Amino acid sequence: MAKDTNKALRSQVIYSIYVRSHTPEGTFRAILPDLERIKELGTDIIWLMPIHPVGEVGKKGPLGCPYANKDYRTVNPEYGTLEDFKELVDAIHANGMKCIIDVVYNHTSPDSVLSVEHPEFFYRKPDGSFGNRVGEWTDVIDLDYNCRALWDYQIETLVYWAGIVDGFRCDVAPLVPLDFWKEARAAVAKVNPVAIWLAETVDGNFVLARRKMHLPCATDAECYEAFDMEYDYDVRKVFDDYMAGKCGLSHYAAALSFQERAYPENYVKMRFLENHDQPRIASLVRKETDLFNFTAFLYFMKGATLLYAGQEFREDHLPSLFDKETIRRNEILDISPWLSELAYIKKEELSDEDIVEFYADDENDILAVLRDDGVRRKIGVFCFKSTDARLRIPFLTDGKYVNLMNDAEMEFKGGIIHTEGVPLMLAEVK
Repeated sequence: MAKDTNKALRSQVIYSIYVRSHTPEGTFRAILPDLERIKELGTDIIWLMPIHPVGEVGKKGPLGCPYANKDYRTVNPEYGTLEDFKELVDAIHANGMKCIIDVVYNHTSPDSVLSVEHPEFFYRKPDGSFGNRVGEWTDVIDLDYNCRALWDYQIETLVYWAGIVDGFRCDVAPLVPLDFWKEARAAVAKVNPVAIWLAETVDGNFVLARRKMHLPCATDAECYEAFDMEYDYDVRKVFDDYMAGKCGLSHYAAALSFQERAYPENYVKMRFLENHDQPRIASLVRKETDLFNFTAFLYFMKGATLLYAGQEFREDHLPSLFDKETIRRNEILDISPWLSELAYIKKEELSDEDIVEFYADDENDILAVLRDDGVRRKIGVFCFKSTDARLRIPFLTDGKYVNLMNDAEMEFKGGIIHTEGVPLMLAEVK
């Protein structure tokens, strides 16, 4: 684990923006009027998906994918100028938030600046041509970190951007050598000692697939040596299986429990229901009360909370990465005030020192979560199918509790609770 990781990151709310789809204009400047609203959601960190120019050669769709980076050291003219970008970052800071940007260091577009100026930086296929090791990524070519000069170039680039922004979300971080990330972190720390490092880690099946190809791929445990936060793709497969009816909720609870046992004491996961690579949760969970239970669970979990722009409007369409599809802001479906309340509870009532336990009732699709800092126990109860049920929760001790969601006082005996199908966040009354 990165020794200087701040566990307070567990209380943070991250808001992810795809500049192209966030507004009709799709520019840096067009985001400026929206910053106050985003802040009111409880947002601490804005993550801007790749801000750099997109390659033309081999591009997917009419506009190409932002993860097919053409130049690490400039901004996408589709979004505006470098000065426009700096103005946006300054405004984010003025609104009391931080800004992190995407770092796509495993590959570039085939027509990238580096492919022309430094062809020695790239992986070569047996015939000597550029290529990539993940077949479906047809619009990119892989970098080769066996070339030491590539390390120097990439680290210089990170140091430059660290003078403007507050940290980095690192795309498919396990595919880039761990020693590179360690060296990069140390170099950036000289410019910004509190820079935030978020790794897009990968699920176990991806790790195994890479190893079968005799290709390096770091595990979550290894990546924690260099990063502050990681995706929770290590448990996403089980979550997806539960959503598809392939396993019971207890399997997901067991996977979450494993995280508490497997990772360093100060580990931080970024928790999400959706992101730009995953379906919108509103497309999977159609019933409003079910969605509220899932969302409350997201905020109650130990770890940073991710909102993908549009989630607050219960948007059920995932914008294409390769085209322009502006987020639909349906005010009737807007749950922003509720998300603000959940963010307040997360920051003010839940401790970043908590030990976490889980209990699942497969029959009723109810998940209970204990958060205990040794002073005050908090218990979340989430009915993923809005089940009105009575159940016994093993870690619900007798006594009085306050429901943090409405300040109502409740008393329990014998660990028995009546859910009424709504999410509960209970804190002991001392």
